[in-house]
Amino acid sequence: MLTLAIETSTPLASVALGDETGLLAQATLSMRVSHSESVMPDIGRLLAEGGLSPHDLGSVVVGAGPGSFTGVRVAASIAKGICFARGLPLFAYSGLLATAAGSGVRANVCALFDARRDEVYAAAYRSLEPPVALIEPCVRAVEDVLAEVSPVAGWTFAGDGAVSFAEAIQGRGGTVLPAELGVPRAATLLRLGREYPELGRVGDVSDWEPSYVRASGAERALEA
Repeated sequence: MLTLAIETSTPLASVALGDETGLLAQATLSMRVSHSESVMPDIGRLLAEGGLSPHDLGSVVVGAGPGSFTGVRVAASIAKGICFARGLPLFAYSGLLATAAGSGVRANVCALFDARRDEVYAAAYRSLEPPVALIEPCVRAVEDVLAEVSPVAGWTFAGDGAVSFAEAIQGRGGTVLPAELGVPRAATLLRLGREYPELGRVGDVSDWEPSYVRASGAERALEA
């Protein structure tokens, strides 16, 4: 079964195609235009390069947030539209889980995305085979995250949030992965879908919404 994966939680977005045998093709989205302008053309190009069309798809897996509000919303809308129109199953996994699962570390991994305002989107996993969360996806001050995973020594931190707060993390004995190893990738979403389908299976595609964790900047401004 051919599966399309879409991951746009962070500025370095990607799409990928895979089947039961593994990854077939992948592409990093163009940074010259917004995700809303680049995702569909890149999906079409990836399919065309393999001599495929949307009619060949059997399922879709998508990054479910948190992260960039616009990016997560665009990916969710495209994934839902394809699945709803063609009656395909949808699978959704947190971009934080995709970051942790793609880090190369199998246990005690904390994924952090920079959420601005001195906060991070965070999730921590005791194990990734299978995923066992100590901290479910949330938004917190980094000091609160470090307190919950204490002792920090023995934990590996991945993501742009980990890089941003590397001094605080390393000062407590934690390991911070290089930026290039802390990116959620569509290829990792494909692997999660193959290995742990029930963890990400969406029951009702029409009602499913991604997990933003907190209100958007515009919504917070209206509440102020």
